[in-house]
Amino acid sequence: MSENKQNSHNIILENRCKISMSGVEKVENFDDNEISLLTNLGELTIKGNNLHISKMDVETGEMAVDGKIIGLVYNETQKSNSIIKRIFR
Repeated sequence: MSENKQNSHNIILENRCKISMSGVEKVENFDDNEISLLTNLGELTIKGNNLHISKMDVETGEMAVDGKIIGLVYNETQKSNSIIKRIFR
């Protein structure tokens, strides 16, 4: 993978019912109302109803989510801090 793709993080939101994104490194937690994931540019939480991960490709970092999207929230914590945070949970 080229360096530009490694640092690329894009989100396409279609009619508040489908999200296509790139730059996903890891899905940390998910249920019908919330998906927490780690992107190459930080932590992201997707909030909604009836959320479903319809595609996840760990090699390319591409992911698709279906359901009613209510919000997208980025956590400004740096990656190094989030690793330490996860160790001491």
